[in-house]
Order: sequence, then C-alpha cells, then structure tokens
Amino acid sequence: MKVLISVDMEGVSGIVHPSETNPDRYDYERGRALMTAEANAVIAGVLDAEPTATVWVADAHGPFRNILPESLDRRAHLVRGKPRPLGMLGGLDEHTDAVLLVGYHARAGGGPAVLAHTMSDSILDVRVAGRSMGEIGLNTAMAGHLGVPVVLLSGDDTACAELRDLVPSATTVEVKQALGQATAVTLHPEEARDRLHQASAEAVKRRTQVPPLIITGPVDVQVDLYSPVTVDLATLVPGVSRAEGARTVAFTAADIAEAYRLVLLLVQLATIKPG
Repeated sequence: MKVLISVDMEGVSGIVHPSETNPDRYDYERGRALMTAEANAVIAGVLDAEPTATVWVADAHGPFRNILPESLDRRAHLVRGKPRPLGMLGGLDEHTDAVLLVGYHARAGGGPAVLAHTMSDSILDVRVAGRSMGEIGLNTAMAGHLGVPVVLLSGDDTACAELRDLVPSATTVEVKQALGQATAVTLHPEEARDRLHQASAEAVKRRTQVPPLIITGPVDVQVDLYSPVTVDLATLVPGVSRAEGARTVAFTAADIAEAYRLVLLLVQLATIKPG
C-alpha cells in the first residue's frame, strides 16, 4: 500500500508565530526541526501499522523546502520543492491508499485559530459550491477526487474541527488549543509526537472505514482576493471573470481537480506586482 503524509508547519505543536515559520525570520530553524520531528512520529506510526507500506512525505509549507532531509526517517520518500503538480499533495495519485495531513491550520476567517490563512495571505476566502474552504477542505476534496480518503489531521482545535465537519469519521489530533492568531495553549512537543505516533497507526488501520470526500462537477468557485491587481490578472485567465465586489473572481470548473489547479494559479498570480 501507499500512504501520503502532507506536512504543513503552522499546526505543529509549539508553533504560534510567523517568526517560527518564515525562512527569513530568526526562529525558523527551530520551527523546521519541530516540523521534521512530527513527520517522523507519523511515519513511525504508519509503518508500525503497515510495515510493508510505501510512505511518501510531501513538504507542504511555504517554499516546500522546510523538512530537514537528513533528519527525516530514512524509510520515507520526501517530495520537496516547487512548483509541482498538486501542490501540498505532491506525490498523490490513484494508487495512494490514504492521506494524512500533519501540522495543518484552519482556513482564513476560521478563528480563533493559530496562523489561519488559505494558501497565502493573498486569498481571503475560497467558496466551492457556496461552501467556504481552506487548505484542509481543498486538499481533502482533491484527494477524494482520486478516491483517496484523508484519514488523519493534526493541528489546533479549530483545524481539527474543520476536518471533522467534512469527514466525521477521520481521526484528529489536537496538539494545541488556539487562543488567537498568534497564541495558543500547546502540548509539549514530545507529548504531541507520542499522540501522533499512536493516532497515525490507528488511522491507517481503519482507513477503509473513512470515505473519501467526493465533490461532483461541474464546480462553481468564488475566490476573494486581497489585491485588486490580482483580480485584474486573474481575469486574463480563460473562464475566470470578475464577480460582484471589487475583490472577487468566479469560475466554473469541470471538476474539483480543475478548481484546485486554478486556485493554485491564483496564488501564484498574487506574487506579481504592478510593472
């Protein structure tokens, strides 16, 4: 069997501030060490449950170059760098049997939640068929499009509730309780890793009891963007139009996979500044 572990950073135990997640800030090296350690705990849990499994780990934060390769469990395959197909789910395919989301955060506007956002600060909200979705929802739906269930998520209490709302039978591990955007009551990192180790083993064992999240197409999507310049650029993409309001664009995708790719493109367009 094949398991994909997608690892973000904001939902890792002990992390509450951008200085711990930004490569240009002073506390980043400590943050990436904590991220790598949580990935290792989940790898060990998966392989305890399924010793013959093939485990892929997708570095899914920021530049996708955060996990320390030399410190990662040598039994795992690391998907590193960007741009790449399927973004945070790099390595996902129809042969994957389960996805685990580790160190994830809540969607923009989903607070109180630690470091909540959706893909980047350039996106204020994504609505799929009228439902607001952040990275948790979009990645769970993208996996579901290929028939793959998301069986586990770790992060703060708000992030965990976000997945349970979409997939009630999934396992969640709350490693901190959010008090605000940059504050939380957090477990000791070693306690968090012990819980992740046990929970990931249990989640993989019961993977057949967790249904994939299926969103049938066509899919109507609205995206609220921070910058009006990004709105202008987005309307150059075939099929994307300016919706009601100065910051909203809309499109209809054939399926959730097409919608997912277009959202990833909008995030990249937001990095372009006026000439």
